[in-house]
Amino acid sequence: MNVIKTELVGAFLIEPQVFGDARGWFTETFSVRKLSEAGLKVPDFVQDNQSYSSQKGIVRGLHCQRDPFCQTKLIRCTRGEIDDVIVDVREGSPTYLKWIKVRLSAENFRQLYIPQGFLHGFVTRTDNVEVQYKVDNYYDKPSDRSVRYDDPAFGVDWDVNAPILSEKDKNAPLFRDSDVRFFFQK
Repeated sequence: MNVIKTELVGAFLIEPQVFGDARGWFTETFSVRKLSEAGLKVPDFVQDNQSYSSQKGIVRGLHCQRDPFCQTKLIRCTRGEIDDVIVDVREGSPTYLKWIKVRLSAENFRQLYIPQGFLHGFVTRTDNVEVQYKVDNYYDKPSDRSVRYDDPAFGVDWDVNAPILSEKDKNAPLFRDSDVRFFFQK
């Protein structure tokens, strides 16, 4: 497993080894031992989630859960292709309000490790997309938050002209008007 630091403190791109031949392929998608050996502090993941998006151009996000139910996530795309976006919203972080976009697909096997204190979202680049992710805290509806995907405070380039949004995401507040607050811890 290749673990690559991103420009955002605490976020990593993970490239698992894929072994293939004429029959198909095999890969380990998760190994506490290998991630730990690469220097990653691996939390106790307690829940696996999966989403399906039917069309290209669907934007899901930006989402998080407030303390004490915030979540570390390990994201992968197992069907189709997405651009996964994360924004560091941990006050005091050297990368506060910075964002990155990473292409995840069924073909490239890449995963994105997102620590607590980040907003997360993605845009589908193909039809019929499946995304799977591990989290280290259970879903808690009262703690669930959304922030506008197109908030000018972040300036995320989603590279989509007419995004397809849920009602929740259409009505999400700007970050400055939200109650989302996290603090950077070294």
